[in-house]
Amino acid sequence: MSENSKIEWTDHTFNPWEGCQKVGPGCDHCYAETRNARFAGGTAINWGPGALRRRTSPANWRRPLQWNKAHAEFFAQHGRRQRVFCASLADVFDNAVDPAWRRDLFDLIELTPNLIWLLLTKRIGNVFEMVARARSHDWLAGRDNVWLGATIVSQAEADRDIPKLLKVPARVRFLSMEPLLGPVQLDQFHPTREPVLPPLIEGVDWVIVGGESGHGARPINPAWARSLRDQCAAAGVRFLFKQWGEWMPADADDCDPGIGNRRLMWSDGVAYSEQDGQRAAALMAHVGKKAAGRLLDGRTHDQFPRGGV
Repeated sequence: MSENSKIEWTDHTFNPWEGCQKVGPGCDHCYAETRNARFAGGTAINWGPGALRRRTSPANWRRPLQWNKAHAEFFAQHGRRQRVFCASLADVFDNAVDPAWRRDLFDLIELTPNLIWLLLTKRIGNVFEMVARARSHDWLAGRDNVWLGATIVSQAEADRDIPKLLKVPARVRFLSMEPLLGPVQLDQFHPTREPVLPPLIEGVDWVIVGGESGHGARPINPAWARSLRDQCAAAGVRFLFKQWGEWMPADADDCDPGIGNRRLMWSDGVAYSEQDGQRAAALMAHVGKKAAGRLLDGRTHDQFPRGGV
């Protein structure tokens, strides 16, 4: 339930409980649900409407306290605090979770000031009220060891959820755009929203972008990733490209032309048609996550929020 993580943007994962429910297209191929089913004899017993969430063991809850104690050694080596991705197999702000569990988690966060906690949620609309009930509405703003993130996979989710993220008082706000399923514009005004609001990227400190991995993974068009990289650079927002996932650009220097199925996709995510020559297309190769790697135009993008030490 907790471990030294292979996720590129964190040092540890910690799961205070396990279980969730799908809430959008980004959840279609949920690795955590698949894992839950594998360890429960084929049925994801902690997933879906009415399913009980499972709180993890007291021994697991003590792990962050151990990491916190090891701060001096880690800081001497890396010059920063350890990062903890909380609830990779759940959602901290899930409605089905006992509110007492969330209060216990916030207690743990307060007891571990040497750790940076990354609270990433697909339910950003719940955060303000749930934090206020457990502590106070501005509790996150008073904590320099908590980064609050929202999962965004499409323009529709960006328009709907980023304004909710920006309404929560927090020291650091970030977006996890994985699996990215279409182009997203963050740096322009959106006149269709009322009232007219500033660009969605204002108030965001960090953007993580990545393609989908696992069975049935959908490819990410490189045009989408490049656009977000450039939007972040123009706005002074930190950018991290996590992975291509199972697919990578077939014309990349490190793509072996002898392996992988090929798929042509449009830059706006619409299914390819030979009759439509108006949109830019990208040829993607299915090579597997390891072979695809995480180079975007020949380089690694590993930026983190400023002051996050």
